[in-house]
This record gives sequence, C-alpha cells and structure tokens, in this order.
Amino acid sequence: MKLHELKPAKGAVSKQKRKGRGTGSGLGKTAGRGANGQNARSGGGVRIGFEGGQMPLVRRIPKRGFTNIFAKQFNILNVEDLNVFENGTEITLEMLKENGVIKKIEKDGLKILGNGNLEKSLTVKAHKFTKAAVEKIEAAGGKAEVI
Repeated sequence: MKLHELKPAKGAVSKQKRKGRGTGSGLGKTAGRGANGQNARSGGGVRIGFEGGQMPLVRRIPKRGFTNIFAKQFNILNVEDLNVFENGTEITLEMLKENGVIKKIEKDGLKILGNGNLEKSLTVKAHKFTKAAVEKIEAAGGKAEVI
C-alpha cells in the first residue's frame, strides 16, 4: 500500500447533512430542530447540570471534608522497591526517575517508607525517612542521608 492509495474505511465517512434547504430535502423548514422551544432557537439550550429550575443534584447532596491546600506532596517509595539496584549504588530522586521507578518528581521531594525488606547495601538520599526505613537501610549495611 502506498500513500496515494490510502482512503477511509467503508462507512467511516458520511455525507454532510445540508439543513434548511427546502422541504424536499427532509431537513427543511425547522432544520431538524423540531417545532418551537428553547432548543429550536439560535443560542438556545441550557448549561451542563441544569435541571429545569429544580435544585440541581450537585447542590442537593451534602458536602463533606475539605482539601488542604498546604499539604506536602512527596514521591513515596518503600524500601523493598530499592532491591532493583546493585550493591553500593547511591540513590537520588533524579536517578529513580531515569530508571522508571517513579514517573514524575513531586514538588516536596522523596519520602522512603519502611514496608518490605532490603537485601542490598545502598546509600539513599531523600528528603524524609520513616524510622523503620532508616533501621532497615542501616541493617542492610547502607546509609540514609537526609537532603
């Protein structure tokens, strides 16, 4: 197949409906909009969520909780996730991103949690550690450095 032989699949492209071009076309007079009413007018229609004046669902249901705008955003990693690296490796946030362990770097940095076991001796540089994480890293012969 060559570029000049490409064409849309059968049935993928339909002819444009020509509205308001006489009664013989089947879409004349009201042009498929029905008789009168709000949707028949130009500029007519209602906004998303409008329920005809009835109290909208989003306003009827109770509101709970709040979003803390001062919450810290960390990349969270367990010590067991560090077993993919070789012995003696120095682990930083940028290195984790390069190796695909994390997808994006959060604004407040990296926090290491203590879930799982660590079999390698590593030097881990992070912004925060849990007590359990520090114990496990040091028990495996590594070092936990706070940036």
